[in-house]
Amino acid sequence: MSKKRKWDDDYVRYWFTCTTEVDGTQRPQCVLCNSVFSNADLRPSKLSDHFNRQHGGVAGHDLNSLKHMPTPSDQSKTLKAFGVASHEDALLQASYQFAYLCAKEKNPHTIAEKLVKPCALEIAQIVLGPDAQKKLQQVPLSDDVIHSRIDEMSQDILQQVLEDIKASSLKVGIQLAETTDMDDCSQLMAFVRYIKEREIIEEFLFCEPLQLTMKGIDVFNLFRDFFLKHKIALDVCGSVCTDGASSLLGENSEFVACVKKEVPHIMITHCLLNPHALVIKTLPTKLRDALFTVVRVINFIKGRAPNHRLFQAFFEEIGIEYSVLLFHTEMRWLSRGQILAHIFEMYEEINQFLHHQSSNLVDVFENKEFKIHLAYLADLFKHLNELSASMQRTGMNTVSAREKLSAFVRKFPFWQKRIEKRNFTNFPFLEEIIVSDNEGVFIAAEITLHLQQLSNFLHGYFSIGDLDEASKWILDPFLFNLDFVNDGYLMKNDLAELRASGQILMEFETMKLEDFWCAQFTVFPNLAKTALEILTPFATTYLCELGFSSLLHFKTKSRSCFNLSDDIRVAISKKVPRFSDIIEQKLHLQQKSL
Repeated sequence: MSKKRKWDDDYVRYWFTCTTEVDGTQRPQCVLCNSVFSNADLRPSKLSDHFNRQHGGVAGHDLNSLKHMPTPSDQSKTLKAFGVASHEDALLQASYQFAYLCAKEKNPHTIAEKLVKPCALEIAQIVLGPDAQKKLQQVPLSDDVIHSRIDEMSQDILQQVLEDIKASSLKVGIQLAETTDMDDCSQLMAFVRYIKEREIIEEFLFCEPLQLTMKGIDVFNLFRDFFLKHKIALDVCGSVCTDGASSLLGENSEFVACVKKEVPHIMITHCLLNPHALVIKTLPTKLRDALFTVVRVINFIKGRAPNHRLFQAFFEEIGIEYSVLLFHTEMRWLSRGQILAHIFEMYEEINQFLHHQSSNLVDVFENKEFKIHLAYLADLFKHLNELSASMQRTGMNTVSAREKLSAFVRKFPFWQKRIEKRNFTNFPFLEEIIVSDNEGVFIAAEITLHLQQLSNFLHGYFSIGDLDEASKWILDPFLFNLDFVNDGYLMKNDLAELRASGQILMEFETMKLEDFWCAQFTVFPNLAKTALEILTPFATTYLCELGFSSLLHFKTKSRSCFNLSDDIRVAISKKVPRFSDIIEQKLHLQQKSL
């Protein structure tokens, strides 16, 4: 580890002051252009070189004379009084704005000094002249500066979110999921949903690595420590939605047990987004074997580079649309549905390719029974993909998600009756290849049995069902039958009063359900609180999945050791940093250090 250099007051003779990082590292900052340099540059030769090369000045100032110079913040206040931004303010503003865009676009920090600034200087020289080029030259955009700016903006965004959580009128909902990055480091990501100013807000909370082991207790400790660090009681959480391995984040995991011990009344839900894995558990032996055969075929083609190149060349030669197969993966929602559809649509061409390569998979692949099973699986997973896609959005609550899942399962009896009559309308791939009654008979029996098993399994796993009758007023308080509500129910009078208001009826017809109940907080606080306690919890971990996709841009081979917590917060948060406050605080710290 390199030695850290120390600040010497004599360095002010080169118009430099000292800034100190959180970890105690001292870094020189030019008073004239606000450029911040690394600790390694904290030496007279480096400082004098910058002073002479960039500012052409004559050294020789001492600490006392520099203290009496007008500071950037003093100049800034004077100019602001006349509605004009100071030169120092403009430089800082430009630096922060670029760092913000850099994080939003998920670019490496070095892109500023290696590409953007050189290009900007060349453009300024050609289009605007040397004076404009000199002004642009003073904008601090070094790697260290960009990193520092992003850290500061991240802390400001986090502070805004924490302030909102503390001010929320209801307990917040948490969405929690875990993934492994390219360095085999387990990353735990969390989003939060809370009430603010008659609106439900969804915001990024944190993304932190699990350092050693990946047990339920490790997840809980990281989760709890985040709230303790920011002095927020854990019981501010009203619900937690998880996804992942049952041993790590499942309903019976150690994590859930620890959370319920700390917050006994917290509601734990499992992500409703990915029923594909549950479908696999209910597949009969023949259907499961057909699915595994598809996986083996894809691995035969994609897992060997020569086969993959020959496969692409073969498809280009015959002019087929699909020249690249998707890898089968356990972790992506739409993986199985897409690969099964692709395999079925390219069945004849893939069969020819397997023959050409003398693969031992040919006998199984060209079996008629396998093709029928493949068609059914492709149709079934296509329906599952459509279900998952309908829940892949922000603002999805548990009521809406369970309604969609319940509606999907309620189609099974109709499908079963049609299949018993050899009507395969709901399974177009299967309908395309069934040519005889014998083929229809054997597959109809298998499908009917599987759909029944799948229906039972989904009912047990997700507790599918509507709200109980007494709570359905949340969905529509105006059409709800008040007779279902017990006369002793304290809010029955509020419901009757609400239904009598024509203005509130107009609001209900024009607003989203969650926004409508948020708007009723001032008039009917008890009704609004009860409704939002049901609508606030997350139903899926969709936001975490989006965050994991962003993670791929930050954690690459060239940035494998990169600490991404601050960058990913700035990149995916909906909050905008309070630039004026950050700059004002920055100038104040510079003045204080003089």
